[in-house]
Amino acid sequence: MKFGWRLAALLNGIQDATAYRVEFLFEILGSAFVPAAIQWVFWYALFKVGGATRIAGMSYHEMIQYTLMTLLFSQIRGGDLDFELAEMIRSGQLSNYLLRPVSVIEFTYLRGLGPKLLIASIGLMLGLALETAHPISHGISPLRMFGAMGLALLGNVIHFQLGAALASVAFLWEEAYSMLMVKNMLVSLLSGELIPLTLFPERFHWIWQSTPFYLYVFGPIQYASGRWSHAEFALHVGYAGLWMLGGYLAIRVAWGWGIRRYQSLGG
Repeated sequence: MKFGWRLAALLNGIQDATAYRVEFLFEILGSAFVPAAIQWVFWYALFKVGGATRIAGMSYHEMIQYTLMTLLFSQIRGGDLDFELAEMIRSGQLSNYLLRPVSVIEFTYLRGLGPKLLIASIGLMLGLALETAHPISHGISPLRMFGAMGLALLGNVIHFQLGAALASVAFLWEEAYSMLMVKNMLVSLLSGELIPLTLFPERFHWIWQSTPFYLYVFGPIQYASGRWSHAEFALHVGYAGLWMLGGYLAIRVAWGWGIRRYQSLGG
């Protein structure tokens, strides 16, 4: 009888794990390959149907290379961890985490870090395979791929920090989702996930350059494809460090204020 229960528990565990992996796979396919397919149709229409030869200094093959490389980096950033934090505050579940030896922000980030590291590893292997197997992979090298993936992971940290700081708005306003959604839409545009940021008119480059979002996708692609020198890459890594410091301070201030308010409301 005990063996039967253990077998049933084991089978249920395998079924749950399989369902999670399938859901995880479809989430990646839906959020990465569908936008890339739309971009490919767009570039095909402009270059092959419309007859364009270069747009913003990029040829058709360079645009396709850029689109393919967005698949390697776009899924590393983000996630819904900031929405989870806002929901904890809104529903009162935050109280269950305040007694843990690690802060709720660190706990939430570390819990969601595993899938991102897995995606980064897969993206790195695909990038290295692209470097040797595909004719449009000119400029890509193993050293640049490792550096680009490291920059994308720094972008993941920055993205979570900004989202966590914004989630603290839920201490004051229960429905903070709209602000987080606006942030995600801006990130999709200004990270270079949808289009190369060089397509922005030159006088408007300051818009994306004044945010850390370009470090998520556009920056890694620029370095991996050889468009940034090693010195430029080091400079932007320095910028990432400054943004991480700013994100840390923003979290300390926002959550320090919010926890005091949360405790006073719970008293």
